[in-house]
Amino acid sequence: MTKLSNLSRLFLFLSFLFGSLWLGSYFTRQIVVYQFFEPDGLNLKAIYNQQNLEVVIKTIAPLFVSNLILFLSFLIFFISFVLTSKIKLREEGWFLIILLIIIITAPFELYLLYKDYKIINTIYFTASTSGLELISQIKERMQSLSGFALIEIFSYFGIIFLTIVKPLRKINEN
Repeated sequence: MTKLSNLSRLFLFLSFLFGSLWLGSYFTRQIVVYQFFEPDGLNLKAIYNQQNLEVVIKTIAPLFVSNLILFLSFLIFFISFVLTSKIKLREEGWFLIILLIIIITAPFELYLLYKDYKIINTIYFTASTSGLELISQIKERMQSLSGFALIEIFSYFGIIFLTIVKPLRKINEN
């Protein structure tokens, strides 16, 4: 890999920072949101009622906000790193795979972030928020691209592996 400038290193550090924070936050949010529902189907657990449901959702609302901010920050700093680093993709196959994973998954994640934004908007900026309305929005978000969350989590764990091992690296013979 070519020697990186200080600006490229800064963008690399910030993209790693925001990417790892986003991945942890994403994983946490998935676990927390799935706790609302029964294991067999998307039926709301019996322990939640109209009074406590709204409070619980407002308690976990920062998970939605942090995902939105962290992923957008990660994407901005990663694009900045790619533009400033001038890495030769022919020589660094591992980086090409990372770039392809991010390019392929980003539109789908941005679509899900739009759904998260609508949930955040309902939680914070709607005067009379119904807990059941919020659950229906969360359920709709889970049902759209339902298997994508798991695919994305494994893909980004794969990015961590590729960053450490760096396979498909072309070695100059000169």
